[in-house]
Parts: sequence; structure tokens; C-alpha cells
Amino acid sequence: MLPDFRVRQRDYLLEIARALTEELDLDKLLNRILAIALEMLSGQAGLIALRETGGGWRVSAAHGVAASFIRFLEPFLKQIPEQEDPAASELPAINRIIREISTLASFGLITGFGLPLVARGNVIGVIFIFRSYQGQFSGNERALLKSFADQAAVAVSNAQLYRMVTEEKHRMDLLLDSAADGMLVLSPALGILRANPSFLALSHRELKDVIETSHQTIMQWAQSPTGMTLEKAVANGWPLSQKAYLYVEGDLIRPEPYPPLPVGITYAPLLNAEGGLLNIIATVRDITRFREADELKSTFISIISHELKTPVALIKGYVSTLRRKDAAWDPDIVEDSLAVIEEETDRLTGLIEDLLDSTRLQSGGLSLKRTDVSIPDLAAHLADRFSNQSPSHLFTSDFPADFPIILADEQRLRQVLSNLITNAIKYSTEGEIRVSGRIRPQEVIISVSDEGPGINTQDIPHVFDRFYRGPDAARNTKGAGLGLYLARSIIEAHGGRIWVEKHPTAHGATISFSLPS
Repeated sequence: MLPDFRVRQRDYLLEIARALTEELDLDKLLNRILAIALEMLSGQAGLIALRETGGGWRVSAAHGVAASFIRFLEPFLKQIPEQEDPAASELPAINRIIREISTLASFGLITGFGLPLVARGNVIGVIFIFRSYQGQFSGNERALLKSFADQAAVAVSNAQLYRMVTEEKHRMDLLLDSAADGMLVLSPALGILRANPSFLALSHRELKDVIETSHQTIMQWAQSPTGMTLEKAVANGWPLSQKAYLYVEGDLIRPEPYPPLPVGITYAPLLNAEGGLLNIIATVRDITRFREADELKSTFISIISHELKTPVALIKGYVSTLRRKDAAWDPDIVEDSLAVIEEETDRLTGLIEDLLDSTRLQSGGLSLKRTDVSIPDLAAHLADRFSNQSPSHLFTSDFPADFPIILADEQRLRQVLSNLITNAIKYSTEGEIRVSGRIRPQEVIISVSDEGPGINTQDIPHVFDRFYRGPDAARNTKGAGLGLYLARSIIEAHGGRIWVEKHPTAHGATISFSLPS
């Protein structure tokens, strides 16, 4: 039969061995180790201090030690400088500090014993046990304590590594879940292992419908995408044959009733140290705005080239005609030709100014010069001016007598009203064009109405968009689609809003805008 101390030695070592293999929660493990150490050394109290990565030490577990003692002790532990050989310098300093403080606190009635925790050649901490009596350890007891401390150190080191891995995994999960782009983690067999909230939101799918589903089932295209699909690339040996990123762009089919979504997907391989494929990370980005920008660029080039080409062609034609030396032109013909040249030059100037304003708005460079403005006077002045230019229309101005003075940029409001009146002239060949005003609490409303064919219902949501022109307008009238866009931007810069009024009859259109009063 084994002597009693041998049985206890075996039990203690088995206990710490079980902790090494079973317990990975660091806090629970430290308390368990401390309880065993207290029993082994017949201690009344104890603590475990762990070495911090950035230098200094911290009390990580305690039993029977007053909180005030720990609060007094920790500043001293944190100030211990990090050394190349902590076993030779830091551990003695810790033992000295704890002994001195505990001796002072107990008037010399308590003694202490420190067990260093050394794992894989690195000092990771110390167990300090307080006892109320003096005593020496035999050689067998010291061997037992060292074996216990060594196994405890390995257990603590493993628990620290596990905590680091767990925290790193949690951090990576947070990064994945907080990414603005959709993210998918795929297996080498192209099954979906992980999908972040952004992907679920843009694809309008539930997590349960995505996880453990094949990539090809979820990522289906409305038409052939630009670039090689993932399945074709893998069939051709990607990524092992070519470790570059894979990019594909197209319209992703989504569940009814959601329309296909323009997306760009980047696939990145995750390889192990031997070059084997572990996972494929797919980044899914909504490229609707990029698609719209491309379409807007094409529209811009088409409209501007047409709008520039027409007046330039007319100006060149008239100038070439007038310069002919084989003809003598009547003064009236010359005058009419010069009038056309002047008119087309004004058109070009107006188009250029609108383009410049549009660019300023995009870059946030449109500034307002606010002064007191009388909208009725401004409307009456514009009505007189346009009456001379378009005698087939009747221009009227209707404002209440008590219409207030507005603090605004007069030049910009003149531009807004001019654009609205010009549009009314353009889309109504004759009839009344009326500028009117209404007073509302804390705002005024100004309206420009005509007696033309009106605005098609399907065009109303888009008439204030840059370069937008309805199909009928594009066929029958000139313009770059900038007038109403600029009007909206100027009114919104003033803190107001602009809209198309619902018209009570099938004919005529009314556009109104508000301004703070």
C-alpha cells in the first residue's frame, strides 16, 4: 500500500491533469488550481498573478484575500518592468512585494510561499499562498509542488491560448457581421458555410435558406454575367492553377417579388501552408449606383453631344452662308441670319452655364447670396420679359397683397422661375402661363402652371432627375434635362421643396415649390 503522502501526491497530480485536459475556461481553471494549492500547502488564503503581454502583472484569482489588499497590491505589480529573463528578475520582485505588503498588513503574523508558473520555458504567472505559521518543505514535497506548478502552468497556458483563439474568432465574427458588403464563406466543395447580415439583406433571404446550400443554388444570374462564374473557374482549376482573385459582375436573381440586383462579386481563396484550399471568401457588393453612374454618363454624352451639335451646326451654316463671296445678301437676310446666330449662341451659353451649375452642385460648390427678395415683383418682371419673347402665350402673375418678403438668393430664384416658365412655353404651344403664390404657416408656395398636354404620370417621379427627359419630350422638344434638376437643387438649398401638382383636368401642368417665410 502507498504511504498517505504518496496517495495525496498522486491525487493532486491526477486532479491537475484532469484540469489540463478538461477545463479551458481560464477563470474557472485558475480558481481550481488555487483551491488545490491551498489544500496542498495548508494555506489560509492565496492569489494567482499572471504576467501581462505588454508588461506588468495582474491578480487573476484570489481566495481569502481582502479586496482592499488586492487594490493596494496591483499598482505595484503593474509597475514591474518587463525583463528578458522574468524568472531571474520579475518573479523575485513579485515575491518580495507580496511578502512585504502581507507582512505589514498582518504585523508579521502571516508568511507567504510563491510557486512560479513556467510553461514551455516561459514564465506566465505565480501562485502565492499565505499561511499563519512557519514551516519547511521536504525534498519530496518540493518535488510534488514543482510537478504541480509545472502542470498548472501548462493548463493555464492552454486556457490562455484557448481564450485568445476564442476572442480572435469572436472578433473575426464581428468583423464579418459588421461588413457593409455581403460576405460568404464557402467550402472547397462550394457549399455556403457562413453568410453575414449584409448579404442576407441585399439578397432578401433567410439564413436558414442559405447555410449548407450550394453556391450555385443561391447565386443565380438573370442573364450571362460579365466574367467567368465561380463554378466554371473551379472546373478550370481555379484557384490552385491561378491564385489571383476572381471577379464576376451581373444581375443577381432574388426571391419574388424582389427584382434582380446588380452586384459585383470578388472571390478570394483561403489556402493552408501547404497550398491546399481551405475556404473561398466571396465579397458581394451592390453596384446599382455604379450601374446608374455608367448609364448617366452615357445619357450625358448622348444628350450633350446632340444639344451642342445642333446650335453649332446652325451657327456654322449661317456664318458660311454669309461669308460667300459669290452672293450679295439683302440686309434683312443678314439681320435674320445674325439673329439666329445670336439665339443659338445664347442657347450654347445657357447650356454651358447649366452644366457648370450641375457640376458645382455635385461637388457641393453652389453657394447662396441671400438678400430680401420680393417674389411678386420678380414674377411680374419675368412675365413682361417672356411676353415679348412668346406673343402666343398670355403671361399672368397672381400673388396676395400681403405676400411676404423672402430672405433668399434672388439670382438663383430668378433662374428657377425662368426654367419653369421656359418649360411651360416649350411644352404648351399657346394659352395662359400663370405664376401664382400662396401663404402658408412658416412658408410660402409659388406655382407655375400652363395649359399644355401635361406631364405623363410615369414621368412625374423622374422629372427632377439629372438629364431625365420623358420619351415624348425627347422626341418633340429640345433640352438637356437639366432645368428641373437645377431648380430642385436650388430650392432644396434654400430649405424648401419642389413638386408636380396633381392637375384636376387632363390638360395642363403645374409645378410648385415652397420657401421658408
